[in-house]
Amino acid sequence: MSVIPDFAELFEKARRSVTRIELRDSYGMSDIGYRAWRDGVPIEEIWRYDHLLPWVRTVRAHIERGVSFRRVRVVSEPVSDYIRYEHAITPMANLMGGEQVRWLPRTQAYDLALPACDFWQFDDDLVCFVFHSGDGEPTGFALVDDDPAVSALCSSAFEAVWHRGMEHGFYSPDLGSP
Repeated sequence: MSVIPDFAELFEKARRSVTRIELRDSYGMSDIGYRAWRDGVPIEEIWRYDHLLPWVRTVRAHIERGVSFRRVRVVSEPVSDYIRYEHAITPMANLMGGEQVRWLPRTQAYDLALPACDFWQFDDDLVCFVFHSGDGEPTGFALVDDDPAVSALCSSAFEAVWHRGMEHGFYSPDLGSP
């Protein structure tokens, strides 16, 4: 469970689709982009950092060979500072590579059956669960490739959230009262 999967290999094996569901309101506070944004660096400057470009290139290369990349984020509102950052960087870190990204406020997901943690799914089959500490740092992974019930659960959960979610350009994070 603690071995980091070879994501490059997993992406390469995908033939049709890669989906990602994110269920947390914050991720690793050690993220260089988030720390810079929190310190007042504009998003346009953060984009110039090299840590985002490899992801954009990876996604673009797989989309060019016919693999779709869809990501959906279930978020609490008012949103956390991390989600504000994530929303601001999404056009450059995700959309520019060709990913489709949707957002769903948690208040609109309360009646959906969702796994207890984030996951990646490849071709509606192989699932990579991602475990995080309370502070949002990754703590482990579990690859499930031989359980049709788990694959079906994750496919169904993703599609339910995707169906209700708003495309990135139509979602405006609720920042709460000033």
